[in-house]
Amino acid sequence: MTQKLLRRPEVEALTGLSRTSIYRMMDEGEFPRPVRLGKRAVAWREADLAEWLNGLTTTAA
Repeated sequence: MTQKLLRRPEVEALTGLSRTSIYRMMDEGEFPRPVRLGKRAVAWREADLAEWLNGLTTTAA
């Protein structure tokens, strides 16, 4: 099974969060960590983001 990886602009569009908010929430343990693609490139697993978003909707309900 192939995992789709999303770069930061796609993550921002999907979540509605800014770059600053994403990294702040990661530091606080409230947002999934990305995987390293290279020395200066990271991406987030789509499945991790879907799980995180699903957790938001179940918490708010």
